[in-house]
Amino acid sequence: MRQKSIEVPGLSHASAPIPMACRVGPVIATSGIGGKNAVTGELPADAGAQAANCFENLKAVLRAGGMGMGDVVKVTVYIADEAHRAAVNAPWLEHYPDPHRRPARHALVIQLRGGMLVQIEALAVAAAA
Repeated sequence: MRQKSIEVPGLSHASAPIPMACRVGPVIATSGIGGKNAVTGELPADAGAQAANCFENLKAVLRAGGMGMGDVVKVTVYIADEAHRAAVNAPWLEHYPDPHRRPARHALVIQLRGGMLVQIEALAVAAAA
């Protein structure tokens, strides 16, 4: 099998047998990356803090897979309420300040579990060697 599961200490899908991401060749596809703090394990109560944690957690997952935020080509954002959409923009702009160097992004309003208000998924492709 070509797949390589990617795990990060402090981030997991609890008892579900699902890795945080999978790498095949130059491509990483993440599972859902939530907004809990990877160090404390706590999930903040507000969407802004969760969104900030989502992007920091994404950075950690990518690093574990040998890539970085500049390798991301698509981010899907899941929000529990339309009102949380604006909360995603602050960490988005922090990680992608150049409007000419941003991945594609799409947001969907869905029911999230366990107090999550924001969750993200990403697709990343490593630079050609």
